[in-house]
Amino acid sequence: MEAAIDRFAGIDAFVATAKAGSFTAAAQTLGMTPSGVAKSVTRLEARTGLKLLHRTTRRITLTPEGEAYLAACLRAIDELDVAETGLAPNDWVPQGRIHVGLPGAFGRRHVLPGLLGMASKFDKLDLSVSFTERTVDLVQEGHDLSVRIGELADDGNLVAKRLGTQRLVICAAPTYLERHGPICTPDELRRRDCIIGSRRQQKQTWLLRTSEGRLVHQEIHVRHEFSDGEAMLAAGLAGCGIMQMPTWLVDNELSRGLLVPLLEEFAGGEMPIHVVWPKSHYLQPKVRAVIDMLQLLAAQKDSGFVP
Repeated sequence: MEAAIDRFAGIDAFVATAKAGSFTAAAQTLGMTPSGVAKSVTRLEARTGLKLLHRTTRRITLTPEGEAYLAACLRAIDELDVAETGLAPNDWVPQGRIHVGLPGAFGRRHVLPGLLGMASKFDKLDLSVSFTERTVDLVQEGHDLSVRIGELADDGNLVAKRLGTQRLVICAAPTYLERHGPICTPDELRRRDCIIGSRRQQKQTWLLRTSEGRLVHQEIHVRHEFSDGEAMLAAGLAGCGIMQMPTWLVDNELSRGLLVPLLEEFAGGEMPIHVVWPKSHYLQPKVRAVIDMLQLLAAQKDSGFVP
């Protein structure tokens, strides 16, 4: 019996380290010390005869053997979760720590209130929420799920559910237009001061809709870059340039005349909103509960998830 139990020693420490990328972050998840986590993984490597991790002073990464072993461990953990949940009482509630990745301004305005409501309702559900505009590797960075805006890359390791659509409008402050003049054609965007979010590719484009209803990518000239939608809005209001922004973020400023819509005959660009999570044989109840909450939010009027 004792030998059988020892076979599982160190697995939690290894999985947590592989997901978090450091002993320190894994220790915070497990309630251990970093040295304790490191020693546990070292003993696991000694027992299996495998080098599972590459260790440097800056980061920890998986070896090829570590990647294969992690996949096997995750499958085994999934099976255990299925068995334990299947035997749990019918009144089981979401519990445990859930790691959620959200886009900055949209996540704060439209998703965070729902998550905080869940945390207030379920005493055993712990939140770990990060805000970023970049596309994170969910498995490598230990995320249970993420909300993403824009077209998704083809990734067979992820499951996605569409929540809604983000409508876009091109606009600028009256002060900018007074200094630099109006804009009459999309091609002028190649020469004007454009404000963008985090750069994802070298050539930057905005989505426009032609009179025939066709979506086209219009190349633009980038002057200012910000990693957060709220900062982009502040720059636009300060007269620093032209923006393409989601309507939920600028509707109030447009109605008050603080921003002016531009190229309205080409308006109608849209970006899909999805919730994504790692593919697994089993969807943990805490993850399922957050997905259900997001779908309820998306169905509400004025939620930011335009149907």
